[in-house]
Amino acid sequence: MQAMFGRIAHRYDLLNRLMTLGQDIRWRKEVIRHLEVKPGDIVLDLGSGTGDIAYEIARRVPHSVVVACDFTEEMLRVGKKRENGNSLNWVIADAQNLPFASECSQAIVSGFLLRNVPDVDRTLQEHRRVLVPGGRAASLDTSPPRKNILKPFLDFHFKVVIPILGKLVAGDGEAYTYLPDSTAKFLTAEVLAQRFIAAGFKQVGFVRRMLGTIGIHWGTKQDNA
Repeated sequence: MQAMFGRIAHRYDLLNRLMTLGQDIRWRKEVIRHLEVKPGDIVLDLGSGTGDIAYEIARRVPHSVVVACDFTEEMLRVGKKRENGNSLNWVIADAQNLPFASECSQAIVSGFLLRNVPDVDRTLQEHRRVLVPGGRAASLDTSPPRKNILKPFLDFHFKVVIPILGKLVAGDGEAYTYLPDSTAKFLTAEVLAQRFIAAGFKQVGFVRRMLGTIGIHWGTKQDNA
């Protein structure tokens, strides 16, 4: 998987804009709002890729400490070259085994990470471990299309349009065949919310976007957790 994301790093942001018709920008801003970041907070952006979420947090809360983490070095290398790349802290890290001390962060966020990790439960437990009591976690990810009248059209977009875009723009149709396949096999929004609760988060909530194919989840590590 590292090799696959490394291959598409140079076109990753552009493909995200094309695949979502630019809506991914709005979703990232929405997931950030659930973090309630304050000046001085340490924020971990896991699966940061080229830093879209991390850059937005740094822009919104200039005196926060934002750490962009990803296990694909090429993604981080591309992200560092963006404007104000030195405003972020860049760390190569596996979200299932974070190289950080317990209770070191006030907020953790991820964009399109959980669908790609081998063990969602372990990843969420790591979220909770590194959060201070009262810290907040939020995630943005794809969600399997629900069975309704729109499902054939959504399946066509995922299984036909996206791989074609991947081949034309990034020269890698295989990587963008992985996206619909992994989405179809991923947890529903309801089940993912239950996984947050099972990992020890409270006040868990979620919303769906893009006709139900995107889920935004959030939760809080309680003071007595």
